[in-house]
Amino acid sequence: MNPTAIFLPALAMAVLTFFVWWRMYFTRVGQMKRDRIHPQAVASSAQSTALLTDSRAADNFRNLFELPVLFYLALVVAAITELATEVTLVLAWLFVALRVLHSAIHCTYNKVMHRFMSYALGGFVLWILWGYLALGLLKG
Repeated sequence: MNPTAIFLPALAMAVLTFFVWWRMYFTRVGQMKRDRIHPQAVASSAQSTALLTDSRAADNFRNLFELPVLFYLALVVAAITELATEVTLVLAWLFVALRVLHSAIHCTYNKVMHRFMSYALGGFVLWILWGYLALGLLKG
């Protein structure tokens, strides 16, 4: 396996985060222009919550820095311990696919149970990835 292949899912997650960031930017700036909200009026998160009505992209953007942090670490651990195998690569891409689905749901129609299922499945895949890494590390 190509030793850099394990980092391609991380690149995909970075691209996803970039797209959600752009969506958040255009959503917020668009509403601020439409509703004539001065930037200083949303200086704090409490003020933003009170004035900006569509927080889907912002909520998803924050979410992309929760579980994915463990994902990025798992890829680094896999790479430096030579545990970057086809199994880790498949699990990594599956996690990315579920995060893309989660973000798509969250940033569009936002049906909570659909979003939760993609989140829970992604979390489950991440725990399997860490379990696989743990077994490899413990075998030493």
